[in-house]
Amino acid sequence: MKTPLYNEHILLNARMAPFGGWNMPIQYEGILAEHRQTRTGCSLFDICHMGEFLLTGKNAEGDLERMLTQRISTLAVGQCRYGYLLNEEGCVLDDLTCYRLGEDRYYLVVNAATTGRDSAWIREHISPDTVFEDVSAATAKLDVQGPSSRAVLERVTGCTLPELKYFHAAYGELLGTECLVSRTGYTGEWGYELYFPATEAVRFWKALLADEGIRPAGLGARDTLRLEMAYPLYGHELFEDRSPLGVSRGMFVDFTKIFIGRDALLREKEAGSRKVLVGLRLETKSAARADDVVRLVDASVGYVTSGSLAPSLGVAVALAYVDAEVSAPMQELTIDARGRRLAAEVVELPFYREGTARKAR
Repeated sequence: MKTPLYNEHILLNARMAPFGGWNMPIQYEGILAEHRQTRTGCSLFDICHMGEFLLTGKNAEGDLERMLTQRISTLAVGQCRYGYLLNEEGCVLDDLTCYRLGEDRYYLVVNAATTGRDSAWIREHISPDTVFEDVSAATAKLDVQGPSSRAVLERVTGCTLPELKYFHAAYGELLGTECLVSRTGYTGEWGYELYFPATEAVRFWKALLADEGIRPAGLGARDTLRLEMAYPLYGHELFEDRSPLGVSRGMFVDFTKIFIGRDALLREKEAGSRKVLVGLRLETKSAARADDVVRLVDASVGYVTSGSLAPSLGVAVALAYVDAEVSAPMQELTIDARGRRLAAEVVELPFYREGTARKAR
């Protein structure tokens, strides 16, 4: 599938590749350059491949409470929350963000590759009078990320953006079009996510890139940015056959409420997770890759889920599932990578701690 901006990426000589069933831009100028511009300036990402659902009705809140691991009833209008959609076995169908747009109006942003499955699951588990709409095809999503993103957006649109706290959203008119503007992000930097009609995608893209303070960035830089922040990626750190406890250590799961998969998670919690997700900092720029074996001396103790050079740190880093017994910071391990043994150390997460996402602008 192609996003509404496919032809614009081709005109910019983007390197394209499949991702989650979509043909997406991986890089334009280069991953390292696009990573740096996001950390220091402002980048524009095409995220139109993501899925968006609208749920409305007096029982929508209760339905979402039962399906999602995070508490929904305490969300104020204009607030959003990250959590998991689980099956009965407590395994992750998807990780997503839930927005409360009104008293009985909710918006879910889900992963591209799981949109169809998520839609079917939710339709099966909502009340008869809850209205569910898959608005993915009609919705464009652009992410403007970087320390100067507010200044760039206000310059391009000629308006003052709403004062949004982290994980809050509001409607506003930008470039003559009503947009949902949120502040969640996937880079660790100050930024905005713009949701608006897909028919306006090309116009918004061109208007933003006409400003010299912003440049396009692809999924390659998005991946190195999120890895430095230790944000999980579905299909790498999160799977349909694995619970969220190993990756989140119980974060984003509210056990004080009833939700699908809760009983299975409680059993796992009582038994203790055998493998947990850790951050590994390598000694060189040589990167590990997904599925590389992690060892303690010669014994296999886990496997890498994501690995790359961390451009902001100058060394390679990796996320890996390892036995709980070897998951403490400062634990020394090695990684089998393409016939080599790479020395690594378990470190506190995130790897990169200088992000601007929570700083005032």
